This record gives sequence, structure tokens and C-alpha cells, in this order.
Amino acid sequence: MAHRKIIYLINPISGTRGKRSLKELITRRTQQEGIEFSILPTDAGGDYSFLIPVIEKEGVTDVVICGGDGTVSAVAAALTGGSVRIAIIPMGSGNGLAFAAGIPKDPSKALDIIFAGNATCIDGFLINGKFSCMLCGIGFDGGVAHQFAREAKRGLGTYVKVTLSHFFRARCYSFRIVLPGHTSFPVEAFFIDIANGNQFGNNVTIAPRADLHDGLLDIVIVKKASRLRLLLSATRQVLGGYKMTATPVDAGTKKVLYFQTPALVIANPEGAPLHIDGDPAPSAGEFRIEIVPQAIRLIQP
Repeated sequence: MAHRKIIYLINPISGTRGKRSLKELITRRTQQEGIEFSILPTDAGGDYSFLIPVIEKEGVTDVVICGGDGTVSAVAAALTGGSVRIAIIPMGSGNGLAFAAGIPKDPSKALDIIFAGNATCIDGFLINGKFSCMLCGIGFDGGVAHQFAREAKRGLGTYVKVTLSHFFRARCYSFRIVLPGHTSFPVEAFFIDIANGNQFGNNVTIAPRADLHDGLLDIVIVKKASRLRLLLSATRQVLGGYKMTATPVDAGTKKVLYFQTPALVIANPEGAPLHIDGDPAPSAGEFRIEIVPQAIRLIQP
């Protein structure tokens, strides 16, 4: 393989595992490969525009993100459309993009994939101009993300606890969905998820047919129902039980709408909360969402 130069970005707070041993592992393995590298901390504000002049000046070929989906998304947003390859050592609470791409959680195995260097272009999408590489949720899981970000302790246990507490006080929101061609319909829903890949995180599949390379977004709408029905519908969707809804406008009594589109507008008059790739984000009265085909070059198995 041609000459390589790697920047590793290590997030000091994401996830729960030791960072010092990770630095030692990265240093030892990259030196063994004879590859030039540097290790930088991630940016708390999520602004990675500083990487662009560094990449150009130093001839960096690969940026490796050691962190969760939020960090991956922020780095990818800065590097969209460039030639630099992006890689992931999953260190977050959910690791949706890494798992969707088949990247293992074990840092040593993730490094094997990085050193092999096989990169493929994957899609991203924009929500009101903000880049997402994986999944946005409006409503229930948006509320969970906002609460999770305020918790002192990270990790899966905390996430499950926050999700359960929200489930028992979950409310519905009114939305209006506008699809290309100006087809529109109102819907009362617990949540709307916009997925680029099939992962919700932690190997939970919310959009089983989603593909990182197909130029389409997978939309999952869990409509108003009793809490028991909500639980059953969401579980069935995760297990791949719902078929695609060909024309969601006429879906009638279906409890879950699941369809694909390259773009849509969601009117959100009640200010349902939003997360972008697991990180809380400010809500808006309207979300304009569109796919960005072949946005980044991701190193994957």
C-alpha cells in the first residue's frame, strides 16, 4: 500500500473503557506497521474544521476516530467530500455506524481493519444543514438522548435506565410529513427515526433494510398507541417484522410506517426533541432532511 499517515482522535469522555491502554496499543501497533501517526484529543465543541489544513499540510491519508457516533458524525461533517479515509475504533455507548459497517468493538481487531485499509464510500444526510452519518430521532428517543447527556455516568446500563424512565412517561407528538412530489400527510407519533444504516446502536436494528450505500434514507414512524402496543410495535420493528410501506400516505391503521426516500420535510409544531447520531440537538419547527450520497470514505472489513 502507498505511503500512509494517520491521525488518531481519542475522545477523553465517550464510553467507559480505559484510554491510556488504548493509546499504548495504538502506539505499539502503528509503530510495528511502520506508519507515521499522531494522536490528538477530540474537540469538546465538535468542530473539526482545524483538521483540514493539518491534513493538507502534512499529507494525512487516514483519520481514525476513537469514540462514539456523535464524534464520528462531527469529524465526518468536517471531512465530507474529501479524499482522506475515515476509520473507527468504537468507544461510544452505541457505536451504530461502526457496527453497521461490521467494525468490531475490540480495538486490536479494529486496528487490523484499519491497517488493511479497505475504504468504501458511504452516504450521509443533512438535517436542517447539519450532517449526520447514521441516525436522527425526533420524539421519544430524542428525549432519551437529552436526558442521557445530563447523566453523570455513561454506558449501556445508564442508557437502559434512562430509556425505561422515559418509556413510562412517553407522549405523542403531532407531525406533518412532506415527501418529494409534495405528497403530505399528518401523523401522531411517539417517534420518527431517520436512518442511513440499519443500526440504532449496540447491535439493535431499527431499520433492517437500511444500507449505507443505497442513496436512500429509511424512515421509521411509530404511531400513537397504548404503551403496551408501543412496546410490541417497537420490538417487532427491531426484529425486522414490519415490511416496507410502499405509500405511507395511505397506510391507514398500520402502527409502524417504514419507507425509503432520498429526502423529506417533517413539520414539528409541538417541538418534539431531536438527537443526531445519539447526541442531543436543538429542536426546530420544521426539519428539512436530504441524503448526501457517497459523503465519506470509510475503512471497513
